Amino acid sequence: MKFAELREAVCRANKEISRTGLAKLTWGNASAVDRKAGVLAIKPSGVDYDALKPEDIVVLSLSDGKVMDGKLRPSSDTPTHWHLYRAFESIGGIIHTHSHFATVWAQAEHDLPCFGTTHADHFYGAVPCTRRMKRAEIEKDYELNTGRVIVEKFKRGKIDASQMQAVLVANHAPFVWGPDIGHALENAIVLEEIAKMALHTKQISAGQPPVAGVLLDKHFLRKHGANAYYGQR
Repeated sequence: MKFAELREAVCRANKEISRTGLAKLTWGNASAVDRKAGVLAIKPSGVDYDALKPEDIVVLSLSDGKVMDGKLRPSSDTPTHWHLYRAFESIGGIIHTHSHFATVWAQAEHDLPCFGTTHADHFYGAVPCTRRMKRAEIEKDYELNTGRVIVEKFKRGKIDASQMQAVLVANHAPFVWGPDIGHALENAIVLEEIAKMALHTKQISAGQPPVAGVLLDKHFLRKHGANAYYGQR
């Protein structure tokens, strides 16, 4: 089987988003890229996670997004994944779900504020929410335009996609990524948990300010900065 290792990793990640409760029914997809081979691999559209097998994973060209290998139709969200991989070279894996609490913030069209160190350990500040998509963007090339509004949000806001590895698409749901698919999965799990924490924080204290910048820097940079010291070498 071509690209067996890549397909296995993508299949496993898709099963994990179901097992962890991030994706109900078939409401989500995971993909990964092999930049040396010039390909991306993604879940096929509408296939139940329990029935998913590595050979079902669809492999596409990173250069033009066309299917290179696989008998099934790729996820309908493939153009979004493809555009993000093309725009941000730091991305090695992408997770898209409609996980409950992250999707609540996306539907409310709110950035997800950073209230504490759990959030700061993983995301450098508020997780941004995109603008609403325009009628023309929805009616034609909807999934590709979803990727474009994400990239627009990051470029206009001068947001570093290697430090902020998540986004909320307004009225839609989250997209999360990482340097590889394993880290993308971890970020998806964290995002859902901090979205829940933030909602409950707002319920207790509606005017709660975000975490102090000095504490945000300490927690994010001790794990992800040039002189990081969290964990083992």
